[in-house]
Amino acid sequence: MHVQINTDHHVELTEAFATYVRGTLEERLSWYQDHITRVEVHLSDQSGHKITPNDKRCVMELRLEGLPPLSAHKQAATYRGAIDGAGDKLSRMVQRKVRKLRDREFRAVPLSHAEVPAA
Repeated sequence: MHVQINTDHHVELTEAFATYVRGTLEERLSWYQDHITRVEVHLSDQSGHKITPNDKRCVMELRLEGLPPLSAHKQAATYRGAIDGAGDKLSRMVQRKVRKLRDREFRAVPLSHAEVPAA
């Protein structure tokens, strides 16, 4: 899983901060890493250097093999809150998408071809 982190000019991306972002994604998406080709994270400060509530924004775009991208966003008072919130949303979206795909594949198998154990 490739993680790309983009920031606006108001956000200083340190190595420790990048490690936090990657760790958050790996923790939440570990079950699906084999199916994820790329995750883009966009961090921005909506109000620049002014102090306003919930002005930190995180947008995450995830690409699953052979499917259109999924995206989630969250605004919060801190970058960690925005990253955690967007990561949670994205994790739930991936779970739902993978579950739907598995259900669809299961229903596509005709009953005549299903393996039935011998009695």
